[in-house]
Amino acid sequence: MTDYRELTQNGLWKNNPALVQLLGLCPLLAVTGSVVNALGLGLATLLVLVGSNVAVSLVRNAVSDAVKLPAFVMIIASFTTGTELLMQAYTFELYQILGIFIPLIVTNCAILGRADAYASKNPIWPSAVDGFMMGMGFMGALLIIGAIREILGAGTLFADMHLLFGETARGWTVSLFGQNYSGFLVAVLPPGAFLVAGLLIAIKNAVDAEIERRQAAKRVVVKGSKRVRTTGNVA
Repeated sequence: MTDYRELTQNGLWKNNPALVQLLGLCPLLAVTGSVVNALGLGLATLLVLVGSNVAVSLVRNAVSDAVKLPAFVMIIASFTTGTELLMQAYTFELYQILGIFIPLIVTNCAILGRADAYASKNPIWPSAVDGFMMGMGFMGALLIIGAIREILGAGTLFADMHLLFGETARGWTVSLFGQNYSGFLVAVLPPGAFLVAGLLIAIKNAVDAEIERRQAAKRVVVKGSKRVRTTGNVA
């Protein structure tokens, strides 16, 4: 029986593809200069993950081991192409900003890894849930890194959201440090991405260690009862 709670915990925290498996680091670090960039790539990756997991689960019994990996790559490439065309049609400016990193979703090891490790061995619905949760975990890491880098680098949050949500989102920009904030240059450069990602991984490891410590402290050793034999009369 499928444990959907475990799938959720693995995707969002315990086996997060970005912070635990350390997969897809190239786009994770390259396009997370702002929230809108991170959200755009995260949504694209989520769509490809769910679609490819469902498709792989559908054909899992019809594909032999000899052509399994090429077939999975073709499925992922098909969904990536469809996502790319959707972005060209509806979010063209954002698509141009993200550039080559949209087609490179095909080579994201997180997607191929889930297709091979889970979707190829499980039914459609659990595979869809697994893809969705893994995609949400990856997108969550992207958003946190993008938010931190945008705040430190530009002093804003949710800037240029109209690139993804249309003109109604043009006024969503939040200026946190005023108009005179000069920005922290390192945050918007590649070293800043490595520093923020490393900080998040360190925080997650510290939280996991604290949770494990508290769980260990709560474990109570229950000693077995002892049998006492008495003889004679007891007053």
